[in-house]
Formats: sequence, C-alpha cells, structure tokens
Amino acid sequence: MGKTIAEKILSRHSGTETYANEIAVAGLDFVMGQDGTSPLAIRAFNDMGGEKVFDSSKIAMVIDHSAPSPLEGVSALHKLMREFAADKGIKLYDIGCGVCHQLMPEQGHVVSGDLVIGADSHTCSYGAINVFSTGVGSTDLAAGMISGKLWFKVPETFKFQINGKLGRGVYSKDLILYLIGDVTADGATYMAAEYVGEAIDNLSVEARFTISNMAIEMGAKAGLMRADAKTEAWLKAHSDRVSQPVEADPDAVYAKVKEYDASRIGPQVARPHTVDNVSPIEEVEGTLIQQAMLGTCTNGRLEDLIIAAEIVRGKKISPDVRFIVAPSSRQVYLEAMNRGVIQALVEAGAAVVTPGCGPCVGTHNGVPSDGENVISTANRNFKGRMGNNRAFVYLGSPATVAASALNGKITDPRRYVR
Repeated sequence: MGKTIAEKILSRHSGTETYANEIAVAGLDFVMGQDGTSPLAIRAFNDMGGEKVFDSSKIAMVIDHSAPSPLEGVSALHKLMREFAADKGIKLYDIGCGVCHQLMPEQGHVVSGDLVIGADSHTCSYGAINVFSTGVGSTDLAAGMISGKLWFKVPETFKFQINGKLGRGVYSKDLILYLIGDVTADGATYMAAEYVGEAIDNLSVEARFTISNMAIEMGAKAGLMRADAKTEAWLKAHSDRVSQPVEADPDAVYAKVKEYDASRIGPQVARPHTVDNVSPIEEVEGTLIQQAMLGTCTNGRLEDLIIAAEIVRGKKISPDVRFIVAPSSRQVYLEAMNRGVIQALVEAGAAVVTPGCGPCVGTHNGVPSDGENVISTANRNFKGRMGNNRAFVYLGSPATVAASALNGKITDPRRYVR
C-alpha cells in the first residue's frame, strides 16, 4: 500500500513501516521554541530532571512575540531564555532577528524530509519545503529537547488538488483563505494537508509558506507540499544541509480529496471573528478601517512587502488609517531597504516596527481601540487576537491590505495591480 508524505517522513524517522492512525516514536531533526512558550518548556525541562539537551545544534529559541519587551515581567522571561540557551549551548535569536517561522527555514535549520516540532501552532509553515513540522505544547517541547524523540499519532491526509492559475491581483493568501472558508476551521482536524496541482507549482516558495502556515486554521497537523526544482534552489540558497525530499506514492490512501480551480478564485477576506468566516472581497468592500497591518509569519516576507510597496508607491495612505509594517526578519528588512521597498512604504505613510510578530499577538506594537476595524495579513482574527476584544479584525492579502490602507476602507486590490 502506498504512502502519503506524512506517512513516509514518520516511517523514516521512527524506523518502522507506519500508516495513518498508528503511533510512532520518531527522532527529531529540529526543535524550536518562542518567547510565549519557551519559559514554560524550560520549567518543564527542569521538572523532568533535564540536565543536557540531546543535541544543542538541533535546538533554537526565538524572542519574537513580545520583542522588544513591553513589560517588566516579560523581560524576566526573556532573561530566563537567554540564560538557558547560554547554559545549554543552544541557538538563541534575540529581539530584532525576526519571527521564528521565518528564521527556521531562512537560517537553514530545516530542509526537505525533516521532522520538526515547535512550541507554536504555526510551525506547520515549513511543510511548504516538504518538512513534516507541527506545533506542540511546552511539555512536549521539553521532552523533545531532552530525548530528541517524540511520539506521534500518524495523521490521515487531506489532499487538496488545486488546478489552474491564480488571476491578476489574487495571491496565495486568497487561495488559503478560500480553502479554509470551504472546509471550515475543523474540516481537517488532526490531518496532514497535502497541497498539489498547477496552482501550487506556479507559486514561489515564499508564497507557498503562506499556505502551509495556515494549515492549522483548518485544524490540520501539518501542511505539506512536494519538493520541486524551486524548492531545491531555495534550499541551496539558505542551507548547507543535505535534504531528503519525499513524494506521495501514486497509490497513497487519502482520507479526503477535494479539487479546486484556482482561476475561479478572486480576492478573499476573512471577517471577524473566525478565520473560516470568509467571503469574496465584493461582499465587504467599502467597510471603513482605522488600521492596516502588513507582516507576521504569514505575510511578512520580502515578496509580500514588495507587493504592498508597488501598490502604495508614490501615493499616500488615508489620513484616517494607521499602516503598520513588521518585516518577518532582519534579513528581509535589510533586503527590503536595499531595494527601496521600505522607503516606498514609509513615504506612503507606513510605520515600520521591529522585525517580529508585531501587532499580530496583541501584546504591543499596535493594539487597536474599541470598535475599530483592522485589515491584516495575519493568520488569525479571533476576538481579542490583537489585544482588544472590542476591535474587529479582517484578514486579507498584502495587496488587499495595501489598497485598503490607501482608501481608508476595504478595497479590491485588482484596481491597482497591472
């Protein structure tokens, strides 16, 4: 019987022939924690009697969610992480380095065929480069740091066959919002999503990260894609590790299969307060906004900043809108400066904040006020997500966010995209 990508990676790392719904104890290629979860993991590590980590070169901690620290208590947690990392000899990415899910692939820590855990739900992002990566709790993170292994229930796989090509002014964010709206927030619970087809093949690797990043928003354990020539070229530019790409077998067994025509999908917006409350932009166009946000682990990459900059270049954002930009990493920030992208955004009226999670997490850097509407490139719009449960968050592509910032209302970006 053939295997899916998830079954193959978990079989290889457990040394057993394992299939969906079976339990596998598998060796880990990399382990990651961020500042919202690592302090709890450090305490669990100590409670378990941990003395050494299994391999200091395969662990990283990232200070990105509240960076720089907004509070005295948060500063104490950051200090705990710095001291633990120094004591155990593990890599620490401190404030300004960027978002964990940008840094892990960008800095070459993960490559095709890997098995990776991270104490953050959007760890599924690395599936875009053919990695089985998944979010875990802080206790599991501690166990992984000590043993280098973790148990997994092998997930069933939901195959998304996406044919055709995305049209003008339509991006990978629109595609994944459409899919989530169609299958709903629990439509792929504890499954591995496999995204295949012409539409996926035509996307850049950066755009693919957006789709895998939001697999968790349909309940999925992982969001996987095959490794093609684009993937291999991207990995060679970012890592000196040897990858072991995995493809699903032709006779692999899928729990669900759905087929889509990407050419029929237009710009999409997720309305408050759930990610699957998705509608075509025509249904919400004209909704007044007070804040726009470009960035996060979903859409803070260089390609995203370029898309937005080309829309606002030479123009001014609405005087009634605060436009916040958070590059996903220092490397992205520098490249965007070198290309004049940051200059175009700032000249249009954007406020650029420290590379990191920025306003997405709601601890600082742009908490909206009561009753305000925000259009954001983030992956979540839950009530209170950005720090105020009396605000309203809409989700869209970088182009939709930029066009909306110009007009002070949700705007179809196709009027600006040639």
